[in-house]
Amino acid sequence: QVQLVESGGGLVQPGGSLRLSCGASGSIRLYKRGWYRQAPGKQRELVATQTTLGTTNYADFVKGRFTISRDNTKNTLYLQMNSLEPEDTAVYYCNLLLRQNDYWGQGTQVTVSS
Repeated sequence: QVQLVESGGGLVQPGGSLRLSCGASGSIRLYKRGWYRQAPGKQRELVATQTTLGTTNYADFVKGRFTISRDNTKNTLYLQMNSLEPEDTAVYYCNLLLRQNDYWGQGTQVTVSS
C-alpha cells in the first residue's frame, strides 16, 4: 500500500503559476504516474500522465502550460502549472498505477480567481 499526499494548491490570480507536489510513502519508480482534476459538478478528468520510461501525455487544455515531472530519489511527483486560467479551478489529485494497484491522494484545491 502506498500513501500519497498532495500539497501546493491555493488561490492564484489568472496568469499565475503553482507547483503541486505529491509525496509517496514508497518508491514511485515502477508506477505509471498521473495528475487528474475534478471541478464542482464535473467528472474527474485526466490532466497529465507519465510512464515509467518518462513518456508524458497531456490533456489538450493544458498543453504548453502544465508540466508533469518526478524525482525518484524523493518519491515525489510534481505538476508545474503556468498561465493558469479560471477554468483550471478544481481539486487536483495524483495517481499511481501498476496493474491492480491504483493509488490516489486526497486532493489539493486550486482556485484561479482575481
